[in-house]
Amino acid sequence: MKNQQTFKVAIASGKGGTGKTTLSTNLAAYIAEREAVVLVDLDVEEPNSGLFFNGTLVHEEDNHNMTPNWDATKCTLCGLCEEGCNFNAIIQLGETIMVYPKLCHSCYACSELCPVSALPMQPTKIGVLRDYKWGKLHYVESRLNVGEEQAVSSIAKTQRYVAEKYAHISFAIFDSPPGTSCPVMEATKDADYVILVTEPTPFGLHDLKLAVETMRELERDFGVVINRDGIGDEEVINYCNAESVEILAKIPNKRQIAELYSRGNLIYPQFPEVESALNDILDFCLSIKEGANK
Repeated sequence: MKNQQTFKVAIASGKGGTGKTTLSTNLAAYIAEREAVVLVDLDVEEPNSGLFFNGTLVHEEDNHNMTPNWDATKCTLCGLCEEGCNFNAIIQLGETIMVYPKLCHSCYACSELCPVSALPMQPTKIGVLRDYKWGKLHYVESRLNVGEEQAVSSIAKTQRYVAEKYAHISFAIFDSPPGTSCPVMEATKDADYVILVTEPTPFGLHDLKLAVETMRELERDFGVVINRDGIGDEEVINYCNAESVEILAKIPNKRQIAELYSRGNLIYPQFPEVESALNDILDFCLSIKEGANK
C-alpha cells in the first residue's frame, strides 16, 4: 500500500453484537502483517478491541468535557444563558444559576452569550485516552468514566489525536459505537468509507436498514459485511440487492469461530475463509483509496 494519505475506514452497525469488533480487530491485524496500521476503538462506553492484543502502553492522557462554571460575583441574572441552552443544562432559580454538567454538550453557547463573562468554561475529567503498540499495529482507545454520558466529545478528541499523531500511516480503522445515534454520527462523519456489519436475521435486517438510512443522510460511501452467514435467511441479501448496497464479504457462522473470539483470539489465522474475506475487503478499500488519489 502506498502511503499518500490516511484512508479512514469506520466499521459500524445498526445494533450491538453483530461483529464490529471481530471485523475491526482481525482486519487491523491482517493489515499489520504487511505494514503499519492504526486501530481506533471509538466505542468509548465499552472499548474492547484491546482484549485481542497484548500491546505496550506508549501514551496516556485524560479526556475532558468543557462545562460552564457560574461566577455569582459577576452575574447580572439577565437570563441569556438559560434561553440559549438547548439542552436544559442551565436553569435560573431566583438569584441562582444552576449548572447541570451531565446535560452539558460543551457547545459554549452560554459562555459566549454571557455579556459579563460570568460563565467561564472549565475542564471536567470524563475519561482517559490510551495508545498502545503491538508490532506494526497501533491501538488507540478512549474510555469514559463510570457514570459519564457524553460520548461525543471523547470520540472527537480521539479522532483528533489519531489525525495528529498518525498522519503518516496510510490506513486507519475506526471501531465505531453501535446504533445510529450521535456517537455513531461523530465516529463516521469523516470516514472515507464505512463498513456496516450485519447478521442475516430479522433483527439484523431491521437495524441494517436504520444504519443504511443514517449513512445516506450523512452522505457516506458504505458497504456491508454479513457476519454469521448461514444462521438466518436471505432477506439481508435481498435487501442489499434491492437497494444497490455492495456486499463486500461474508463471514461464516461456525462454533469454532465463536470459541476463539470468546477467548480473545484472532480468528483469521485459523480460518482460511475468514482470511479470504479480509483480503477481499482490503482489496476493495484499496481500490477506493487509489481511485481517490488519482
